[in-house]
Amino acid sequence: MNFRIHASFLLTLLLTLTAVAQDPAADQAAHDATTTAAAAAVTTKNVPPTPDFLEHLVDATLEIFNVRSSENTVTHYAIAALFLVGAFLLRRAVTTLIFGFLKKLAAKTETTLDDKLFPALEAPVATFIMLTGIFAALKVLKLSAATDEAVGYGSTVAFSLVTFWGLLRAFDAILDHAQEIALKKQLGIAAFMPWIKKTLVTIFVVFGLLMVVQSLGYNVSAILSGLGIGGLAFALAAQDTIANLFGSIVVAIDQPFKLGETIKIQGNIGTVEDIGLRSTKLRLLDKSLIVMPNKMVASESIINFSRFTGRRVEQVIGLTYDTTAAQMEEIVAEFKRLILAEPEVDPNSVICYFRDYSASSLDIWMVFNVIDPDFHKHMALRQRLSLAFMRAVEARGLSFAFPTQTVHVASLPAGRS
Repeated sequence: MNFRIHASFLLTLLLTLTAVAQDPAADQAAHDATTTAAAAAVTTKNVPPTPDFLEHLVDATLEIFNVRSSENTVTHYAIAALFLVGAFLLRRAVTTLIFGFLKKLAAKTETTLDDKLFPALEAPVATFIMLTGIFAALKVLKLSAATDEAVGYGSTVAFSLVTFWGLLRAFDAILDHAQEIALKKQLGIAAFMPWIKKTLVTIFVVFGLLMVVQSLGYNVSAILSGLGIGGLAFALAAQDTIANLFGSIVVAIDQPFKLGETIKIQGNIGTVEDIGLRSTKLRLLDKSLIVMPNKMVASESIINFSRFTGRRVEQVIGLTYDTTAAQMEEIVAEFKRLILAEPEVDPNSVICYFRDYSASSLDIWMVFNVIDPDFHKHMALRQRLSLAFMRAVEARGLSFAFPTQTVHVASLPAGRS
């Protein structure tokens, strides 16, 4: 359609220039004719043309049947009906035979991407075929200028939308496959895949809508420029929401925690239940739920209790002051032997010494690292060792110290009462 408009404009311009060359007095008329043709070309430029493949399909079909009439005939209606029936039959053949074969072929491959991709594309492809038959049937018929313009708009929008729909479903299938792989390999990004998918799909939808608007002949750049001031005002009003969004991006990149892990943030200890675009939800130890904005999560220090590589134990045991040096030396050696006998303890980390003379006790200081970070195993080990320490102290007739205070009263000199 644009080619015909430009050809008409150039022909008008050529004729007027020829007339001017023959008769200078016709210069003003030529200028008016040229201006009118240019205005017509510019005015009709915004009307979206029918997709080229549809024009070629209709023209080739009419050429095959040698249809030259400018009015609707029985042949025109027969060809239109042929397009509709052909599109229906082709749609059934494609969905039943071709996609049926592709699905069976996908079931035999190792990857699951094709198992998601082919079913996702089936409906858009079937719709594309039916739209081709419907609009081809309409283009065969000789319609009024207004109706033909409406068909042009309708075909442009319909084919743009169905193409965008197919791309969106394919994109969605790819993201689902990526999430499946992340979960299977237990990647840290798996917890963030749901909202990453939402964000990418939203961007894709906005981009697709802009492309549809562009296909209708509108200047998208001008529209976006006009929205600049409004977008600035919206950004100022929604700065907290934007800050939370960027906070969620920081959390997704750094991955300080994932779903199901226990963390401590701002003095709150809980299990991560949900990581959203705006907030993160923690289930606290008392089973209450706290919702924290992501901008706060991204700016605070986070302690992740689920990512211990091991656990360090530091323990002080105080014995009474009636313990002799020989007994102290023997009990310290026994404590160290008991710790080293545990297979879960790193032997290179064990420290056990008689360290301090405290106010009411003789203190034995012990430090060691537990290899397994599991909390319950760690507590079971500490219990076993504490009981072993008690038995060792009791077997040697020693006593654990507790806070006591001894008062010494000096005798008064003779002659004083």
